[in-house]
Amino acid sequence: MNLYIGTKIIKATPQSQNNQEGYAVEYPDGYRSWSPKKVFEEAYRETVGMNFGLAIEAMKKGAKVARRGWNGKGMFLFLVPGSTFQVNRPPLLGIYPEGAEINYHPHIDMKTATGEIVPWLASQTDMLADDWELVE
Repeated sequence: MNLYIGTKIIKATPQSQNNQEGYAVEYPDGYRSWSPKKVFEEAYRETVGMNFGLAIEAMKKGAKVARRGWNGKGMFLFLVPGSTFQVNRPPLLGIYPEGAEINYHPHIDMKTATGEIVPWLASQTDMLADDWELVE
């Protein structure tokens, strides 16, 4: 089964039913169905060879993504959701009073090939690439 993205990230396999082309679909909750090819392909796209927009959508759904061309083993991106926390250590302590509530906005982080987590910023090449894929 291949992974596809639409309103959800699902597993699907091309399969004919009653002499009609379509897909056997498995949803994240385990529900299984069959969908005609045209309907399915208008709603879902493969997760291999995604553009950056689909990679962002996948991260918003909780997936990890990477570019096929990255040479570092184990590298991937993930979305860090926004949160609120109280200041209790430098460097924010000194900018804000201790205990002040800070809104931490959502952002994208990268797990590097050496296992570190760093903030990530897309390059022009990354944004225009069509080799994004999900990381299991």
